[in-house]
Amino acid sequence: MSKTATSRYDVAEHLRTPEEMAAYLEASLEEANGDAAFIAKALGDIARAKGMSQVARDAGLSRESLYKALSGERVPGFDTILKIVSALGLKLHAEAAH
Repeated sequence: MSKTATSRYDVAEHLRTPEEMAAYLEASLEEANGDAAFIAKALGDIARAKGMSQVARDAGLSRESLYKALSGERVPGFDTILKIVSALGLKLHAEAAH
């Protein structure tokens, strides 16, 4: 019997356009159920797709600080989230809950 080789799926490899990145963040926001670390991890996936060094520069953060903030192990401050979202070229928006 032959063995099937598998590899780890990395969503960052599939986020190629700003529209795909925005859709991924939107889906993550819907699925998070108030878990801020989950959202931070999703932003980390998008940042890796875009390039962590560039995102860190654009957000005014060190690369190490960016990795820590978006690891999913901690909850970054809202000011940090806003800087990162802007550096990613995304916008947050609100709509009425139904």
